[in-house]
Amino acid sequence: MAGPGSIFQRLDLLPVSISIGPSALHPPKEVAPLRASHPTLIAASRIIGEHRDTMVARWVEWLGERLTGTATASRAVVEAEFRLILDVFAALVGPLRREVKPLWGKVAERYGRHAAARGLAAGEVVEEMQYLRELLIRYLAPAIAALRPRQGMALLLRLNRLVDKGVGMAVVGYTDAMVATILPKDGNVEAMPDADEISRSLKELQSDLDGILAVRVRA
Repeated sequence: MAGPGSIFQRLDLLPVSISIGPSALHPPKEVAPLRASHPTLIAASRIIGEHRDTMVARWVEWLGERLTGTATASRAVVEAEFRLILDVFAALVGPLRREVKPLWGKVAERYGRHAAARGLAAGEVVEEMQYLRELLIRYLAPAIAALRPRQGMALLLRLNRLVDKGVGMAVVGYTDAMVATILPKDGNVEAMPDADEISRSLKELQSDLDGILAVRVRA
């Protein structure tokens, strides 16, 4: 039988050299986040503004029989709200996007409330707002394709985040309006909007947008 010494004789007990290269001392730099450039956003804003009426017509066409109009919200009122949404979204990616950002949340939240008054289900509210995403992709596709891949991806991500924010706020508005129908009217809960309130709300939001854009004109 071989003794203990024979085992160690077969082992390589030489010291192992370990080298630490620069890559180990300095971890790889983080990849910079994708951000749409200012000129890219301005171009997107311009395209949305130029095609607004066509986009509204396509939006209405997709809704089909759902947009027959009700006593609370006529077809013309709904179309006016779609135009307002696109106008605000165009400004949201324009030079005044910081000023318009709070207004976007307000417009989307009011849209959800108005959708509840139109008698839509929760899923229909989300579906209608998702049409906005498809409209943006369809009409901005040529401009996005002409950009460098990184710039195009950055723009798409930004547009998607803004639409997602709008969808979320629309659901909040819809939920609040529906909850108001089952709670006692104590003055602390905003009631379901009627036709007059919807028209008044749209005029108010349009006035807010015009006020923001007027600052740009004066500048």
